[in-house]
Amino acid sequence: MSTDAESNSPRLLNTTLLVLSVYPILRCIYNVYFHPLKNIPGPYSWSASRLPFVYSLLRGTIVHDIEKLHRKYGPVLRIAPNELTFAQPEAWSDIFQLRPGHQQFLKDPVWWKRQPGHPESLISAIDIDPHARMRKALAPGFTPRALRGQEPILHRYVNLLVERLSELITENQGTRGVEIDIGPWFNFITFDIFGDLGFGESFDCLRHSRYHPWIALLFNSVKAASFVAAARFYPWVEFILMKCIPPSLRKMQQAHYQQIVDKVQRRLNYELERPDIMSYVAVGDEVDGLSIDETNVTFMVLTTAGSETTATVLGGTLNYLVSHRGKLDILTQEIRSRFQRDEDITLDALRNLPYLNATINEGLRLCPPIPWVLPRQVPPSGDTVCGKWLPGGTPVSIQAYTMNRDPSLFHDSTSFLPERWLPEASTDNKSPFFNDQRQAIQPFSVGPRSCMGQHLAWAEMRLILSKLLWNLDFEAVEGKTLKWEELRTFLLVEKKPIQVRIKTRSALGSL
Repeated sequence: MSTDAESNSPRLLNTTLLVLSVYPILRCIYNVYFHPLKNIPGPYSWSASRLPFVYSLLRGTIVHDIEKLHRKYGPVLRIAPNELTFAQPEAWSDIFQLRPGHQQFLKDPVWWKRQPGHPESLISAIDIDPHARMRKALAPGFTPRALRGQEPILHRYVNLLVERLSELITENQGTRGVEIDIGPWFNFITFDIFGDLGFGESFDCLRHSRYHPWIALLFNSVKAASFVAAARFYPWVEFILMKCIPPSLRKMQQAHYQQIVDKVQRRLNYELERPDIMSYVAVGDEVDGLSIDETNVTFMVLTTAGSETTATVLGGTLNYLVSHRGKLDILTQEIRSRFQRDEDITLDALRNLPYLNATINEGLRLCPPIPWVLPRQVPPSGDTVCGKWLPGGTPVSIQAYTMNRDPSLFHDSTSFLPERWLPEASTDNKSPFFNDQRQAIQPFSVGPRSCMGQHLAWAEMRLILSKLLWNLDFEAVEGKTLKWEELRTFLLVEKKPIQVRIKTRSALGSL
């Protein structure tokens, strides 16, 4: 009896090993030749296995790798056995808009679900009703009417930014100005502004000319977020990863979250009325407002979403401007000729500056703060996207970076040309930009989950750029120009130094 058992043990082990080795191969064959998505174009390696996608994600080259694949295989691309991505304008309405007779495409839980034990936030809310309740509670704080009351707060921090940069020039005491990395300064001001608008207190980055520890830890953890996302494709890897997090790191994460909890609590205890975002939110009302836990985690997420993204566009836009001196001179001339004094610069007046608006739109096109719009899922009953029928549960995403630089959608698509956004470009059929597909650019998304903060973001970008260019002169630093196309993406765009030279403002006539 024991002899039979002993002889069967190696046989069982061999069979198990054979199955384990053969199954992945059979699975890859099924994915390529028999899967419901088998007819969608894409490389065999990406269609057969999730591994090439994960490898690209962890390297930070995901948007560039997929752009190359789109150029080869077309606007509809299979990037994993069960996942598609789109780089054509119609995908915005098909995936994100509410279509009569169609169910809503919900967020893919692999990317969007909250961590176990964490409260739900506006960003992580996948189901329609909780998200709608949270959005309704927050929306009044982001309206144009609310922004009018918040304008003095924006001016205060933009003026402080100009003051700090002017001090650097004075300290340098040179006629050639001073060379700086402008990227952190854009983060300083956008986080300070949202700190004041969200919590009633700044992060004091501009005051101290350095990152607040909370923000520094956030940037240091960006790459880790990609590893957590990649692990979710393999539940056993995610399980092991979560178990391997050391207690010291968990304590650090809790302390990071607690800082926001404390800020929210201090703001809620204010007796003074102020026109910030929190003043519009009904906190503690889980029927029409936000619970205190939802408030804490939502404002933590919004601090990043409302700051880092705006800073990314500002950095990318100014980087292109100093690299294209002619464009910078046109914009500077427009701003300085329109306003006689710094105090004359207002949000209402800035809305009517065509080249300023065109420049920001071009910055949003070439430097999208979210280069890759994370996936939604096709409803359970299945649905069509860009004319293709897809089975229920299929993750579908939009490649904004690819679409924004598509030569079939934009004339001279990789060049920085604000002129494509001027009013006459879309009305004069002799313009080289007449046929540009401007509706393809949706940096704030569309539909019921579009960005609520777009009015605030536009106000910040207009005000910061205009006051900087009204007060200071900017130049490229020879040999140190950043190539935006080479930046990696780890969910957020990885920052590299944006070296510029700043000088005291020259006379208008010298431009």
